[in-house]
Amino acid sequence: MNEQRLQAYYQLIQQLLSCADGEESAILQANSELLDADFLQMVVGLAGMFSQKGEENTANWLLALASQLSEYLNIPLEENTPEAETPVSEADIETYLLFLLEVLQATVESQGNSQVVYPLLEDNTDKLNLTFANLLQAWATTIIAETEPETAQSLAMIIGNFSNLIQQFPLGNKANNMEIAITGYEIAFTVFTRQTSPELWGTLQNNLGIAYRNRIRGDKAQNLENAIAAYTAALEVTTRDDFPVDWAMTQNNLGNAYFDRIRGDKAQNLENAIDYGAARSAIAAFTAALEVYTRDDFPQNNAETLLNLGIAYQDSQKLDLAYDTFTQAIVTVENIRGEIISGEESKRKQAEEWNQLYRRMVEVCLDLGRETEAISYIERSKTRNLVEQILSRDLENIFPSGVVTQLQELESQIATEQNLIQTGKAENYQNLVQTLQELRQQRQQLQDQYLPLGASFNFTSLNNIVDQQTAIIEWYIATNKFFAFVIQPGGKEIKVWQSSAEKFDQLIDWANKYINDYNKNQETWNNQLDDNLQNLAQILHLEEILNLVPSECKKLILIPHRFLHLFPLHALPVKNSYLMDLFPQGVGYVPSLQILQQIQQRQRDNFQSFFAMQTPTEDLYEKDLGAVTAIKKQFANSHVLKKSEAKKSTIIQNPEHLTTAHNLFFFCHGSFDSNSPLDSGLLLADEVLKLADIITHLQLENCRLVTLAACESGMIDGYNISDEYIGLPSGFLLAGSTNVVSSLSTVNSTATALLMIRFYEELKHQNNILLALQTAQIWLRDTTIQDLRTWLTEPKESSLTFAWQSEINKYFDRLEQENGANYQPFRSPVHWSAFCCIGKGV
Repeated sequence: MNEQRLQAYYQLIQQLLSCADGEESAILQANSELLDADFLQMVVGLAGMFSQKGEENTANWLLALASQLSEYLNIPLEENTPEAETPVSEADIETYLLFLLEVLQATVESQGNSQVVYPLLEDNTDKLNLTFANLLQAWATTIIAETEPETAQSLAMIIGNFSNLIQQFPLGNKANNMEIAITGYEIAFTVFTRQTSPELWGTLQNNLGIAYRNRIRGDKAQNLENAIAAYTAALEVTTRDDFPVDWAMTQNNLGNAYFDRIRGDKAQNLENAIDYGAARSAIAAFTAALEVYTRDDFPQNNAETLLNLGIAYQDSQKLDLAYDTFTQAIVTVENIRGEIISGEESKRKQAEEWNQLYRRMVEVCLDLGRETEAISYIERSKTRNLVEQILSRDLENIFPSGVVTQLQELESQIATEQNLIQTGKAENYQNLVQTLQELRQQRQQLQDQYLPLGASFNFTSLNNIVDQQTAIIEWYIATNKFFAFVIQPGGKEIKVWQSSAEKFDQLIDWANKYINDYNKNQETWNNQLDDNLQNLAQILHLEEILNLVPSECKKLILIPHRFLHLFPLHALPVKNSYLMDLFPQGVGYVPSLQILQQIQQRQRDNFQSFFAMQTPTEDLYEKDLGAVTAIKKQFANSHVLKKSEAKKSTIIQNPEHLTTAHNLFFFCHGSFDSNSPLDSGLLLADEVLKLADIITHLQLENCRLVTLAACESGMIDGYNISDEYIGLPSGFLLAGSTNVVSSLSTVNSTATALLMIRFYEELKHQNNILLALQTAQIWLRDTTIQDLRTWLTEPKESSLTFAWQSEINKYFDRLEQENGANYQPFRSPVHWSAFCCIGKGV
């Protein structure tokens, strides 16, 4: 096997580890030529490496992948795994036995408390292997055979409880944990039978079914058959009348097993059929479970089961039933979201958890020809936290004072009722839940009279915010394809374009390579940017999408989805030009339609006050070419903190200049932290002004524009599957600005300085942020050295000082000697494409 193929294996595994949930299948299909026994061996080998480093979740995920691929490729997994059983000496056997007894003792004394047992397991993960499973079986079989029935029952109960714990233990080797759990259940079945202990026997059968469904070793198809048999057996004694909750749980488990089933007819596995009172299909099982898992009594289980049932209907092409089922699930999920009082992070995690539900609903709506509903559900599933935070901040600007008072009173009542429920102090739970629902409905109805948002967002409201010369393209990345929704001028009509599965795979591959090159090989990324953007335009079928935009349209608003937020889409080559050249009034960005709708409510008519943080670190002292000095001349009032004075502590402790500024300008270093987006920030003289600081401390009550002349200042968390827009632009929008100009990559300081000077010149004359930025970018891109020299010597309000003109001329002298006076030094997209305008645009 050559080194190139090994590298290809490794890159494919890295791609699988970094992709969003649900994209694995498409990636594997796109790289089918790499799927062979050697690839399996590398997957298992890397799993072992991750396990040794303590990254058990990743190791277990890789082992599960290897198991699935071994079934698909018909290559026995055991041939590609390390030794099935760890060889041990007689002395080691004694060590294993002592550990086994210690674990069982901890299990019985703690009554199966994971907080007691798991630390013991964590300290001995090296012993959680097939040797341990075999020892457990041999030891328990001997003890049970030699002891009194009562003692045997106690021991079997302890082992059954331990099996439940080891099955859910998050560390160690997942495959070994499942084998130990199955061994334990089989031991318990030698003591507890259906005749002697029917209730316990049914519980054990359900747990055994879970273990077989999650089993990694063995034949996947047979494991699922074993799971179905166990669940079916459990239902023979776990009846709805006697054990309704356990019955519903087992029905749901059985439905999942039938949904995943490999053997038998796929359609029949999904179809509705009942045999001897037990569900014999996914649809039947999920439907049965919902008889107990009601919205009022078990909201989380209700939503999960409805999602499963809806997917089964969707896969069976029963689209109307899928639509109705997903609708019910979304109602439950929205109710659950309303109950969350533990902060924005909890709401974001909930949005990630239920992303698949909204994604499936969008797909079903489109299959049914319900385009406006599809886009409404897209909007309801993204940027929800930011939408709600902006609404809370801007209440007084959006609603009449009397309505604001009413909304605040309702919010206070809702918070009080929620707190009673959360703390368990509700005297009459059902009445309180009903009251809470009524209060939420009152709040929503009152809000909707002025600005429908969240669960009430309606596409028809767009005609108030999209003029007759503006079109919108909103992308959406679904399960195995992506869509472009083209909202026509006036906002009254949608046209939809969708990709093939092949293009979806190409988009995932392209994005992973682009991001990998950017993070690890900046020179390669720079050199290939033009070609990469050309490839992206072809993958997106941009020309086809633009054919859906009327020719008279002058302005375009782009709403990316997930990782598409990270790319300069306005700079995509199309029709022998660039996208932004086709729209004379500019190409801008917004995080979502709802955010656009909200910031349109903000009135920022004045633009006379300027506040800047200029070159706060020593390495930038001579790099802005006097841009800030030149720009501030255009404003009637200006305040600049320069060099060592440009401190975070200054603006946090004395924010008066911020609150009165119409334009906030940063010329500094910036960075985006993909692992912790709230730690992304702008490097000032004393410390980093983080996104968390911006959200917490800044109040930009009069700000029309924040300009971030800094690297990576426009990047966001593109791998967040909820598409919650988290980055510096969101912080400044939340703080009060209506526009943020920022960069999507690292930027050259000279090109940035020239671009900013020209941008503000254009803004002075055109009073249109989006158009001014686009005009400045085209100018920087197309201008020759000779033209740049002429521009520098022209008398104008923002002229550079003589010292800075001399400095920049030295730079041009060198370029002219190498390339000639007609050379366009900033022609490459690397120099001009990074900056974009996010927000209102004017």
